[in-house]
Amino acid sequence: MRVVLSTYDSRGGVEPLVALAVRLGELGAEVQVCAPPDCADRLAEVGVPLVPIGPPVRELVHGSAKPDVHQIAADLIATQFDQLAAAAEGADALVATGLRPAAAAARSVAEKLGIHSVYVSYCPIFLPSPHYRPQPLPGQPVPPEVTDPEGLNELDIRNNNAYLGEMLNAHRAAAGLPPVDNVRDHTIGNQPWLAADPILAPWLQPADLDVVQTGAWFLPDERPLPADLEAFLAAGEPPVYVSFGSMFAPKDIARVAIEAIRAQDRRVLLGAGWAGLAPIDDRDDCFVVGEVNQQELFTRVAAVVHHGGAGTTNTATRAGVPQVVVGQIGDQPYFAGRVAALGIGAAHDGPTPTAESLSAALAVALTPETRVRANAVAGTIRTDGAMVAAKLLLEAAQTRPVYNAANLQD
Repeated sequence: MRVVLSTYDSRGGVEPLVALAVRLGELGAEVQVCAPPDCADRLAEVGVPLVPIGPPVRELVHGSAKPDVHQIAADLIATQFDQLAAAAEGADALVATGLRPAAAAARSVAEKLGIHSVYVSYCPIFLPSPHYRPQPLPGQPVPPEVTDPEGLNELDIRNNNAYLGEMLNAHRAAAGLPPVDNVRDHTIGNQPWLAADPILAPWLQPADLDVVQTGAWFLPDERPLPADLEAFLAAGEPPVYVSFGSMFAPKDIARVAIEAIRAQDRRVLLGAGWAGLAPIDDRDDCFVVGEVNQQELFTRVAAVVHHGGAGTTNTATRAGVPQVVVGQIGDQPYFAGRVAALGIGAAHDGPTPTAESLSAALAVALTPETRVRANAVAGTIRTDGAMVAAKLLLEAAQTRPVYNAANLQD
């Protein structure tokens, strides 16, 4: 059986597909990933073929030019109808996730090819629910005065149509497909998957949408830590780790974090990330690492300060390490709230900390009570999500149900 996994996202959004690809391969499937070229090295490590689609994400996020989000959406849709369609020809199933333009086009490609497809979210707030306000789209805000669930749902549908409807339907027409009048529901289908842990990010009832929650997708990382990092860890008490991954980091965050951590009498471990965090002086209580086995590292540190991406939050939670989440955009404030609600860390109030505010949040995370709670919750986090999803996908693909825009059937 041949499966194509499609996304346009940063490293944190690609990594779950790496896990799914490996598990599918273990079950005998032939797997190919269509994703940004940034992830080529990671996929090569696990032996999964990549069809690079779209420009490098890093250039869009950290490039000098301000990205034109509408042009990016148009380009992503066009690329999916062209390159993804060619890659998925003859496949038995397609998994679509990532930015909404790419996922919407991927679902249409699956419809055109007559193959089973499923949409996947890594966080419940990106699925229609009466429990969460819909996420704003480029040029399509969600006014605060709209508060009732029915009104918010209707607004979300209109916003998705306004954002993507015209460009998506133009490509559908060229492909011989009928237009869709509800882009959001066309993209999601009527049984999407939620690849998130049910403790950390539960799907709340009641809800009209039939969601399959598989648990988060991850691979055990067996890489040893670098020798110089091991030496730093062995030279003193466990440090506090800080990184914002592939995200924009708050202004002057390295200085702010270092001062806040030193105020708690802790050593500092900076994860450089795409923002290039670096020391502010030559004191020996601060060390910088690049790409590293976070699964192992997080068991060796006193706390993790991060942006709240789904992958980092899951890794820290599984490791049983206290967290301080400084959410920036998207699902990150949600995960900050969940960390605080579970008692496994602190949610920083706002995306731009000062040394004083970050130190106060760290004081909460570094208490013995938080450490005990983090250890307890770690034991409840599922570790089989990728295999659960792989088995579900192959079972569903055997019957080859075809996505149809008229009835939204997966």
